[in-house]
Amino acid sequence: MATKCASPGCTKPLEAKLACPKCIQLNLPTTYFCSQECFKANYASHNEIHKIAKRVMEAQAAAKAQAPGHRKTPPDGITCDPDESVDVRRSLPSWAKHYSFTGELRPALLSPKRVVPPSIRRPDYADEIQGISMSEQRDRANNKAIRVYSSAELDGENGLRHTCAMGREVLDVAGKALRPGVTTDEIDRIVHEASIERDCYPSPLNYYNFPKSVCTSVNEVICHGIPDYREIQDGDIVNLDITTFNRGGYHGDLNETFCVGNVDEEGKKLVKTAFECLQTALAMVKPGTLYRDLGTKIHKHAVANGCSVVRTYCGHGIGSLFHTAPNVPHYHKNKAKGIMKAGHVFTVEPMINLGVPGDATWGDNWTAVTTDGKRSAQFEHTVLVTDNGCEILTARENEPVMCWNEDLISR
Repeated sequence: MATKCASPGCTKPLEAKLACPKCIQLNLPTTYFCSQECFKANYASHNEIHKIAKRVMEAQAAAKAQAPGHRKTPPDGITCDPDESVDVRRSLPSWAKHYSFTGELRPALLSPKRVVPPSIRRPDYADEIQGISMSEQRDRANNKAIRVYSSAELDGENGLRHTCAMGREVLDVAGKALRPGVTTDEIDRIVHEASIERDCYPSPLNYYNFPKSVCTSVNEVICHGIPDYREIQDGDIVNLDITTFNRGGYHGDLNETFCVGNVDEEGKKLVKTAFECLQTALAMVKPGTLYRDLGTKIHKHAVANGCSVVRTYCGHGIGSLFHTAPNVPHYHKNKAKGIMKAGHVFTVEPMINLGVPGDATWGDNWTAVTTDGKRSAQFEHTVLVTDNGCEILTARENEPVMCWNEDLISR
């Protein structure tokens, strides 16, 4: 039962326990207010939750009646059984047959959606028809503050540190499986099973209808690549973006870009530059740093190495929600709000392009690619602001500070 008033900033005790009747009517979690006056004063902002809930219910009803997907739902004609012939599995999905691609990469068909056992704790979007996270929607409507995590939330048996450690283990397992000839669908299977073995839900699965358990972004793909039956080629650069959701209800997010086989010098330099952009940014993380200042540091290092920074996608707060405040842009002259304080937890994940910074989205409604078809690379960590600096919660074993080692990302 709620122990404090639902009005933002109110600290009065819940003596009367005045429940919002509209929340009850809509079958939402009951919210309580300390008084009628407090309820009336804050109803305009609280009512945004009701509006969001109504829109979701209407969308669910439409989905059941007509089966249309969310705007990010991949279209039909994209999956086939793994027992189909190689030629069928490698064939283009229906949306791609007349699509104008920016680079040389082409998608293949997808395997059927993988199943998570009922014993695994699920985030609220896991079984939602359109993959919408209502907890994130409520957070956007009512919360402008950056959450400060306590030591109990961080260090509990299934706390934030635990889920970040599990995410690191899953990434290490998946990264070791990369080699020419392996499909990104096989990497997805490995990530899915490794997550479940660690009693975790793979956070990307069904998030706004994303169909897989990991994002696999190859060559000109910036982010959100969907694993499919395409085989990884000698010379590819491949980003694996892992997020795990543990039994304590926390997400941990990280990614790395790997060089598979004989990658050319330009590709290797891009990957190293992306690593150094994150490394440079994390050196700034400490109490008092403005979130917007990270972008300037990242931009300067990227440009000095002949690269550009993607502006569309940014780092984000993370923990009990997959995405929340703060926003952490990676480009210079951004207008991000907020000052870092001890206890803040967020991701930094600069996407670095060999060519122009522009991006486009494939017809699968997810895969973001460079507009000039040149390659893109990225590294990401979930970090905690400490009293004296930062702790990388998703760090490699025995690597509290990022250190470049080409052998660790070469396959």
